[in-house]
Amino acid sequence: MRSLPLTFCAALVAGTIALPASAASADSRGDDPREGKRPGTVSVSPSRVSPGGEVELRTDACGKGRSARGSSEAFASEARFEPAEGKGLVAGARIRSDAAPDTYEIQVTCKDGHGKATGTVTVGRHSPPSPVAPVRAGGGGTAALAQDAAAGEGPGTRHALLGLALGAVAAVAVAFRSARRRRPAQH
Repeated sequence: MRSLPLTFCAALVAGTIALPASAASADSRGDDPREGKRPGTVSVSPSRVSPGGEVELRTDACGKGRSARGSSEAFASEARFEPAEGKGLVAGARIRSDAAPDTYEIQVTCKDGHGKATGTVTVGRHSPPSPVAPVRAGGGGTAALAQDAAAGEGPGTRHALLGLALGAVAAVAVAFRSARRRRPAQH
């Protein structure tokens, strides 16, 4: 007889826990009730790039759409999407050479107007180009590192004095050895 109220309370607790969770998951899907469709995303490769660099953009927000346009404050010009091999659309974009280091939003609008997508690209500091073949320095990728390390090192006054002291010790040792050989052997 006691199991009926216990079962009813357990069902009430389970319903209370499940209801807010299902309502939250419906809100977090990002559905746009006006369009009846959820907005898509743009994948960016590489996601972090230096000013003047290039990125590849991909989206499948346009469904069977054949083209789209993408824009961002970081882009030198508008990106034009075309069908990719397989699924979705692909575009290339060049980052402005004067773009400040920051994270920029990318907006993509499908040509037929039935889809939109967003993404981000991070612009980092401009890094010096790494050596490519043929490398004049002969050190491969370590040439830039060796140059930086060598700039702060090298013989200084301390090394010069140490070298002079070792040379003087060697000269004295040679002189003593020569003097011993010149003496006649006395028995």
